[in-house]
Order: sequence, then structure tokens, then C-alpha cells
Amino acid sequence: MLEASGLMVYYENMLALNDVGITAEDGSVIGIFGPNGAGKSTLMYMLSGILQDIRRKEEMRGGERITLLGKITLDGEEIGSLPPHARAARGIVLCPERRRIFGESSVIENLRIGAYLAPRRDQDGDIETVFRIFPRLKEHIHRQGGFLSGGEQQMLAIGRALMAHPNVLLLDEPLLGLSPAYQKIVIDSIREIREAKGITIVIAEQYARPVIPVIDRGYIIENGSAILEGTKEELMDNPDVKSAYFGV
Repeated sequence: MLEASGLMVYYENMLALNDVGITAEDGSVIGIFGPNGAGKSTLMYMLSGILQDIRRKEEMRGGERITLLGKITLDGEEIGSLPPHARAARGIVLCPERRRIFGESSVIENLRIGAYLAPRRDQDGDIETVFRIFPRLKEHIHRQGGFLSGGEQQMLAIGRALMAHPNVLLLDEPLLGLSPAYQKIVIDSIREIREAKGITIVIAEQYARPVIPVIDRGYIIENGSAILEGTKEELMDNPDVKSAYFGV
């Protein structure tokens, strides 16, 4: 189980996260919803440890002062001080916003790069699992990532993250820039990943409408603060959520 409480992030004197907490039970799907600039990516970077690395680099070059506060635990173990590679080794894997695949590398090369933390003996089977979830990728196995469509690149980014054997998969804006058809493919893949692998999945997404049906619990973030949380049924029945995220 992944738990976070009292998370606060300051960039110099700007407050980016304000006392945010989430709980992700094993095998659950958690939604983090909010408009652009709400703090969703900051939360994902905090959970994955990337903000630890950004803060260290800023300190080394005498740049922006970043302050991180709060507690993050995985299965009861405090991990808030661990760097991103150590959290990835414990199974917390981030699929970042805007895909960030290796554009000059082929599909198969991208997948093998994602497997650097996993046992080599599992690699071929893991690749077949990715191709079963995303059969379109197998059709382009030797194509450079930069020549894939946006939707195919998103499939590749998720597939690459799966190659790292995540216990907790963090998906940051996975539907960004995708057509409705590709959005459906991504949402269907989330269902399949959960059912086949039992992986805990945390989705940060502006577009709540297609995501809410697949989550167990969701959090609404605005201006760095979690203003509302509940089960998917509670969120879908909330008139404020309907108005802001469903247009009704």
C-alpha cells in the first residue's frame, strides 16, 4: 500500500502542494483530477522521488530553492528520503507526462531500456505481455519511437514502464493529446493491467470523464490542495464534480 500525508512543496516562496495526502490500496486504481497547474504533476514527481533529484540539482548549481515536506510510505516503510532510482527498485514507476520515449530508438529498444531493473530472464516474457496489451506496438516493433503516432507513443511509454516490474504504476496525464479512440485504448489497457497484474495504479489526469469509471477512489486537486475525495460513485454523484468535469 502506498500512503502519503502532509505533502507540501515550495518553489522558493511559491506553494505548489499544500498538505496533500492520498492512500492507494494494493491493486486499486486511484484518480488524481484537476485543471492545468493544479499540482497533479508535482504530486506525481513527489511520489516517484523525481522532486528529490530536482532539488539536489538546484542546490548544486545554486538555483531555485525547493522545500519538500510530508511523509510517504510503501507497505509501512518510509521512503520519502529515497531517490527516484531507489523507489523504482521498490516498484514505484512513473510513466511521465508527454510520453518522453527515446525517439531515435526502436519500439523493442525502448522496451528493453525500460527493463533495466528487471531480471533479464523475464525480459522476453514481459515484452510479449506488453504486445498482448498493445498489439499495435508489435506491428511496429522495429520502427523508431519518434515515427509513431501520439497514441502509439503513449502505448510505448506505458509498455516501457511495465517492463520495470512496477508494484505501483504512476501515470501522469496519459490521455493528453489523444483522440477519443486512443483514449479508449489506454483506458482499456489500464483495466487489463490491473486485472492481469494486480498492479496499483495512480492516474493524474485533467480529463476525468473517461477515467472515473475505472477508478476505485479519486481526489480532486485545485491550486495545490486536495479539495475533495471519494469513491468513483461519490464523485460521479457530486454536483460540483459533474459541473466542473462533466459539463452537466
